[in-house]
Amino acid sequence: MPSDQVIPRLSNVLGLESDKKSIIKFEFNPKDGIDNPALSLAEDMDGKSVGEPRFYLLSKGSAETFGFCLHEELGCGGHVIRQVELGGLAQRRGLQDGDRLLQVNGHFVDHMDHRRVVQKIKASGNQVLLAVLDGDSYEAAKALGRDLSQMLPADIRPRLCHITRDKSGFGFSVSGPEGVKGTFQLLVQQDGPAEKAGVPPGAWLLELNGASVRNYSHAQLARKLKKSGSKVTLLVASSAVEEFYRLRGLRVTSALADTSWLPFKVRELHMVKGPAGYGFLLKEDDCSSGATGQFLWDVDAGLPAEQAGMKEGDRLLAVNGESIEGLDHHQTVLRIRAHDDQVTLLVIDPAGDKFYHSIGLSPLLFFEDSDPVSGSCTPSLPSPIGSPGLCHVEVGPKGPGSWLVAAADSIGITQSPCQEEQRRLHQAF
Repeated sequence: MPSDQVIPRLSNVLGLESDKKSIIKFEFNPKDGIDNPALSLAEDMDGKSVGEPRFYLLSKGSAETFGFCLHEELGCGGHVIRQVELGGLAQRRGLQDGDRLLQVNGHFVDHMDHRRVVQKIKASGNQVLLAVLDGDSYEAAKALGRDLSQMLPADIRPRLCHITRDKSGFGFSVSGPEGVKGTFQLLVQQDGPAEKAGVPPGAWLLELNGASVRNYSHAQLARKLKKSGSKVTLLVASSAVEEFYRLRGLRVTSALADTSWLPFKVRELHMVKGPAGYGFLLKEDDCSSGATGQFLWDVDAGLPAEQAGMKEGDRLLAVNGESIEGLDHHQTVLRIRAHDDQVTLLVIDPAGDKFYHSIGLSPLLFFEDSDPVSGSCTPSLPSPIGSPGLCHVEVGPKGPGSWLVAAADSIGITQSPCQEEQRRLHQAF
């Protein structure tokens, strides 16, 4: 988007009073990409102004943070963007204090449990696509009874497709302008392997086996396909999806993909303990990535684990909705035993685990569930190192403890002295 069309609103971040006549110019940074705070178009509905959602692709280094906190606040609807770090990635892209988070990587999240939304952002790794709505527009839309999901594009996700070659090949051919690198459109054979794997007709090829094709020539792409053997993984996008990202200066990656066509799925196992227990053994072992993981073995026939669908060799990803990444064996066992008589596990089989490692993404990023709205305000306290979160206590107007902020990597509670005893769930990113 040209800089002269961008009218960022930074008063909440910088403490400046808004000036409709001022236009702040954002410069292109080759390292960070295009700074493109999206233009918010307002519409007048019954005298109330409702802006349009804004989209931001945040890409950070492994040692960096995204530079914001996500809150759930009583008396304040939605998942609230707070504590936008001055000069940080989120602030540079245009996120503002009080924005409401509507989508994470193309998934509508306004209705989701707060902890589930936090998990989705964490599972994104170093890149996440967010859709947000400013706070005033969010409250106005809610007051008007608008369906917020209808304010967003119906499908902005590319597809991740895993194709197995048959005797006639992969079932697609590639066309593109002669002499131009990285522009490849797929011609899909009807009822062929590519179509069965979910590749739409006329799709644009973006990644091959987890690597971008933007710098490939036609000959290089042909060699890469030949070296793929009998299986190949493609990230593809329809013309409409490709245009959506192109117009916003955003790069499409596998982390944003619709994986519903993949044969590899995270499975949810809900078990109620029987007289003989759950009926499985948890074992710590090395993953295909070289890291240490927790694996499920010795699944007893007829007991709850087998009845829930557990298979020997499954890797455990999460316990009761919380990722176990970073936990050791003992800490994981304690998570499973936290509820005496039942537990819900997220697992993936060895083939799926190997696949997601090959494309460098967490399987949890693509887990889909019913995401029921939780009526509980009790915060979850995941601690990757098994120790309590650090707490900083300040003396407020109502005495010691009127502010309680959880640090480290936990979700804590804040009691506000200035408002009606709000409780907040919040997570820093």
